[in-house]
Amino acid sequence: MKACRETAHDLLRRGLAYRDHAPAGGDAYAIRLRTPETGRIALPDRLRPGLTKDWESVDDPVLLKSDGFPTYHLANVVDDHLMEITDVIRGEEWIPSLPKHLLLYEALGWTPPSFWHVPLLRNNDRQRSKLSKRNSPTSIDFYRDAGFLPEALLNFLGMLIWTRAEGEEKFTLDEFVEHFDLGVISLAGPVFDVQKLKWLNGRYLREDYDAAGLVGLLRAWRFGREDLEPVARLAQPRIRTLGEFGPLVGFFLADEVPLDPSTLAGPDQPKAVAERLLLAEWALEEVVEFTDEAIHAALSEVAGSLDLKLRRLTRPLYLAITGSTVSTPLFASMSLLGSDMTRMRIRRAREALGGVSRKRRKKLQRAHRQR
Repeated sequence: MKACRETAHDLLRRGLAYRDHAPAGGDAYAIRLRTPETGRIALPDRLRPGLTKDWESVDDPVLLKSDGFPTYHLANVVDDHLMEITDVIRGEEWIPSLPKHLLLYEALGWTPPSFWHVPLLRNNDRQRSKLSKRNSPTSIDFYRDAGFLPEALLNFLGMLIWTRAEGEEKFTLDEFVEHFDLGVISLAGPVFDVQKLKWLNGRYLREDYDAAGLVGLLRAWRFGREDLEPVARLAQPRIRTLGEFGPLVGFFLADEVPLDPSTLAGPDQPKAVAERLLLAEWALEEVVEFTDEAIHAALSEVAGSLDLKLRRLTRPLYLAITGSTVSTPLFASMSLLGSDMTRMRIRRAREALGGVSRKRRKKLQRAHRQR
């Protein structure tokens, strides 16, 4: 922080930056970097030779905000220099910021690192939108809880940027490290295709483990005592025979649960229920400690904001989470499943109902932020 502030004020003293006072006046000001008004700058991206940018289209970036905190533009340059970073590998969405960063290095008399702007991971949807936690599960916890093997997930991620010459898609980490060359990475936006991941995970389960090994995986995944005890505690008041245990708690052991749109909607309009599920998902995303009580409080707030009884909100949630109208207590079940799996099931239920349009989502998001 101190180094960033000193750097910004040094540029200010040298006339390479300027004060930007707030419109209301006062003593507070931000510090902006002066960028050239004419000409072009070459962008030395190691994956995209020949890139240039017109200075006229580059704004003067804020380096130090009026509260004294540095922006990313200044902080990343100062930090990388102090840590003697030689290569910066980051997403291609940062290419437009490269002129600002290169100008900062030049103004400070520092040698810039090599830049590699790699393509972004994309959803397997019509728009091939950027992979984000709002649209797809991005947490390692989700894939572990869904039953994916670490080696399969790592292999799959490697496949997104590298292909073996002989075409074999299953390879070890050591093979990947030995043969991978960042300089020949494909610039086509890789798609995170979960079905392809499942196919690859299935190969690992069949080819790398015998029956005894599979039993070991299952015990470590969900069938150990510490995993089964909390589930058994929820199921015990509701079963009459041991044979009823499996059907009652099967949703704890599933990646996806069956969803019937007409049952999900019930007496309400599918679009209205889809919107409620979206608001519930956003509220649960903000829950830090994913306990029964915290879940109950978050969903009660959503129901109150919609002027609904909590039961009317939780009815479709119960079906979204368990896939059934009869199962274990909802909030405790969500807590055991965890935030990532819970929100993914809500998302799938919302999609089964037809989803929420982008325009409507924006309106809901504004209202949600103003709560």
